[in-house]
Amino acid sequence: MEKKVSRIGVLTSGGDSPGMNAAIRAVVRTGIYYGLDVFGVMRGYQGLIEDDIHKLESRSVANIIQRGGTILKTARSKMFLKPEGRKIAYENLKKHGIDGLVIIGGDGSFRGAVAFSKEFDIPCIGLAGTIDKDIMGTDFTIGFDTAVNTAVEAIDKIRDTADAHDRLFIIEVMGRDAGYIALHSGIATGAENILIPERKTNIEDLLSSLLEKQKRQKLVNLIVVAEGDEFGGADEVAKLVKERMPQIETRVCILGHIQRGGAPTCLDRLTASRMGYHAVECLINGRHNVFVGILNNKMNYVPLENVGKRKGTVSDEWMKIVKILAS
Repeated sequence: MEKKVSRIGVLTSGGDSPGMNAAIRAVVRTGIYYGLDVFGVMRGYQGLIEDDIHKLESRSVANIIQRGGTILKTARSKMFLKPEGRKIAYENLKKHGIDGLVIIGGDGSFRGAVAFSKEFDIPCIGLAGTIDKDIMGTDFTIGFDTAVNTAVEAIDKIRDTADAHDRLFIIEVMGRDAGYIALHSGIATGAENILIPERKTNIEDLLSSLLEKQKRQKLVNLIVVAEGDEFGGADEVAKLVKERMPQIETRVCILGHIQRGGAPTCLDRLTASRMGYHAVECLINGRHNVFVGILNNKMNYVPLENVGKRKGTVSDEWMKIVKILAS
């Protein structure tokens, strides 16, 4: 029989994403509703090791649902990768009487939680806070929708200046291992080509496409590239285009960390709030060491040790849509 939790901790780990604050708020207020004491851990696993742990009240999370970033801060902890570091973290949790953890982060954060829960008697619940949408077991991750909308807004503005000067713009968005931001923002902005890690880049096809469009006087073109594209990102693509097609005026724009910030969209606030609520429900009801996702608008629970990165799952249909609509 699973032990009952009475004091829970919540932390954010890895890269920040819009909506993390909404998830923190949901965990705190749901925990308090059920009579639990809730503690915030500053700077992820590093805060566990340094005992940077503070009790949170309902008012502690007031006026944060609309804010980007994370009020708990985030960091990567090399010490937590070692057994001795995790032992220190466990001793600090026991000092505060904390008997359950909610981890908001990516797959690396979840691997840390799996190792920790196996070594010690602290049940862990994982929530996917990552803009890349690269976690299996959920249709959306916290921050993805905001990041895509940020990219769309930026690319729309770039298209205006591309049109004014008849230029080719090569725009790099985030996505080291997954191309969902590039795919979604590229289709939404009418990009002529989209390069993603899930698909092998055929540079000759890309150049032929640009040449064909130039012949029929389509002089404004956008190429959206995920940073993890196997060809090497926007700068490398632009270098080759300039070498092979010097007659085309080419510019590069790397959107970078702008995609991580900003107020979360309504969808991200709802996703984070729903996941945070169910994370506490899991701890209370004995459903421990799971990842909380949403599939087909229903809650989906996956053992933490089975959660990994979503790779190579972009369907042929998506790529066909890109090709047809960009013609």
